Amino acid sequence: MNNKLIELRSISKSFDGEQILCAIDLDIHDKEFVTLLGPSGCGKTTTLRIIGGFETPDMGDVLFDGVRINDIPPHKRQVNTVFQKYALFPHLNVYDNVAFGLRLQKVPEDEIRERVREMLVMTGLKGFEARKPTTLSGGQQQRVAIARALINRPRVLLLDEPLGALDLKLRKDMQNELKRIQKATGITFVYVTHDQEEALSMSDTVVVMADGKIQQIGTPTDIYNEPVNAFVADFIGESNILDGVMLSDKKARFAGQVFDCLDGGFAENEPVDIVIRPEDVDVVAPEKGMLVGDVSSVTFKGDYYEIIVDIKGFKWMIETSDYVAPAARIGLYIEPDAIHVMKKSEYSGKFGDYSTFSEEMEHLSDPTIGTEEEDDAE
Repeated sequence: MNNKLIELRSISKSFDGEQILCAIDLDIHDKEFVTLLGPSGCGKTTTLRIIGGFETPDMGDVLFDGVRINDIPPHKRQVNTVFQKYALFPHLNVYDNVAFGLRLQKVPEDEIRERVREMLVMTGLKGFEARKPTTLSGGQQQRVAIARALINRPRVLLLDEPLGALDLKLRKDMQNELKRIQKATGITFVYVTHDQEEALSMSDTVVVMADGKIQQIGTPTDIYNEPVNAFVADFIGESNILDGVMLSDKKARFAGQVFDCLDGGFAENEPVDIVIRPEDVDVVAPEKGMLVGDVSSVTFKGDYYEIIVDIKGFKWMIETSDYVAPAARIGLYIEPDAIHVMKKSEYSGKFGDYSTFSEEMEHLSDPTIGTEEEDDAE
């Protein structure tokens, strides 16, 4: 792994007597794409602002290349920030917006010309030099903000929900674009989002946060396949989370049955949380099933069906490419490697089954719908 560029050591921060960050530790490595992921109010934006120098921690140290920078103001840090509200200068055209930082530094005009050209090509804005920001689309304004932030060649670029205002297709395009720009420049990106899919598709490392604490740090694959607790399992993708007991190594009891699994290292008969992803369950004939239940709903999702199955009162979510009729009686077959065992945590029991689940509920609870203002208070 590349060397550590930023180190946060026991960082705590409160606003108005409410603790927003509780003694967090985090290492960010050179040339890494790191995403801070979590719900509104979890402390991710505050963490970003502390790295940028816009907030000072109440306790703990911020190190940059091994040097403590707690007292160094934002403009003296080798860090630039792209906010959700792009803050472009409306009276300046694209060229002058991008050149702004270099002019402040009194860089010679011919060097500015060369570097602006290079940035506009990299961000797909060649030919837009003379346009005013107000005549640009959201995605184009976004690119101008990124070009302006990158032209000073910061060691680190901080991005606070930068795609929040864009529609879905444009977000997808910009995700690919940002990943490409990060690889091309070798600049460390620290990215804040509450969008799980965005975090999983772009990052080298995902830092999952909740309640002012880091819950888990890992690659997107680790975080998805090996969540450490019920919060992470529930927040990243869909999960069936059940109460279980580890009878012994590789033997778990849940849903009234004993299953073979791959996990070990728990105490005998230790109560645990069991996570099973909807796509890891096979639908079979009832007589072949390890568990048997009745289908309560079927939703066609394009390339798969999402079905809710009632097994002894617990509603499971299953994703399958085969059509299953509503109200059918089906069996579920679960391979040992589909069963993930987690230690009990403060989040155990907080995430139930899919009995209240409906498309409408999902829409209502989607934090990207409606205002983004609550994030500013983080």
